[in-house]
Amino acid sequence: MSGQPGLFEQPAAPSKRRAAAGQVETSTTSPLLQAPALPVDIRLGTSSWFFPGWRGLVYEGVHAQPALSKQGLAAYARIPLLRTVSLDRTFYAPITTVQYQAYARQVPEPFSFVVKAPALVCDAVMRDEEGRGRVPNPHFLDAAIAAREFVVPCLEGLGDKAGPLVFQVSPLPRTLVEDPATLVERLGAFFAALPRELGRHRPLYALELRNADLLTPRLVKMLAGAGVRYCVGLHDRMPEVERQEAALKALDGDTPGPLVVRWNLHRGFLYQAAKQRYEPFDRLVDQDPQTRQVLARMAARAFKAGQKVWITANNKAEGCAPLSVLELAREIARNLA
Repeated sequence: MSGQPGLFEQPAAPSKRRAAAGQVETSTTSPLLQAPALPVDIRLGTSSWFFPGWRGLVYEGVHAQPALSKQGLAAYARIPLLRTVSLDRTFYAPITTVQYQAYARQVPEPFSFVVKAPALVCDAVMRDEEGRGRVPNPHFLDAAIAAREFVVPCLEGLGDKAGPLVFQVSPLPRTLVEDPATLVERLGAFFAALPRELGRHRPLYALELRNADLLTPRLVKMLAGAGVRYCVGLHDRMPEVERQEAALKALDGDTPGPLVVRWNLHRGFLYQAAKQRYEPFDRLVDQDPQTRQVLARMAARAFKAGQKVWITANNKAEGCAPLSVLELAREIARNLA
């Protein structure tokens, strides 16, 4: 028999074992271990994994963030509920095939990563340390650089554990937003020039926006023609989830495609305010059942159509990403019942 879990089975919960000094272990008393068993093609997870406030939820004992960054992924991935994670560091700078391989070795099947493309090709401006745009970025939407610095090393390193490759286009200068037709044409040409396969791997590309004005029928038509998924990005710069759900339905028609969601921020909040309110990210502070219900409905609809689902939650969504994932899993299970 295969060692893979069945359709509605979870891998075995982590067993208690004695940890070596300084070793990061999975919490054996986590409430996440009581999550409902979802189909393996519904992958839920968090945005990054290295938060000391997750003691008892994900990790045993007290660990500093650097230790969790280096050693915490394997412990995170031993929790059956957590079948994906958003690999965010790749947005700030490209990483190598060897580094991707190191991540892949730390997680089991059927875990797969949501991977962010580097700002090198996703940001129209070069930014200073405070995030202020200074000068135009000459590499913005450069498909050759995106392939060389991101797509190829990602697929070669992660292999079957590569999930959606998300191109999060940073907030655009007014000059680009004022000419949306030209920008959508540039985006279409960019995606058309990216590799469609690498060996036996076919990348799943997704576009995430930070300019609400770009979420138009023109953009949806381009994505449909390019075979690119719209990543539902919940952020203060974007419309609420209900409008993004409608855009996704316009893209898919009666046949849903793979679902990619990054639940980044609580509705109505600004990022920095949420961060200050929610640290150390160890409990749900502001629950958002409305968003959760919509996401569960979308996940169930995609799964029932035979599609794969990736949803990652940020600590800034409700205060504690692992607990947001747990509540979302319960809501999805109710939708599938």
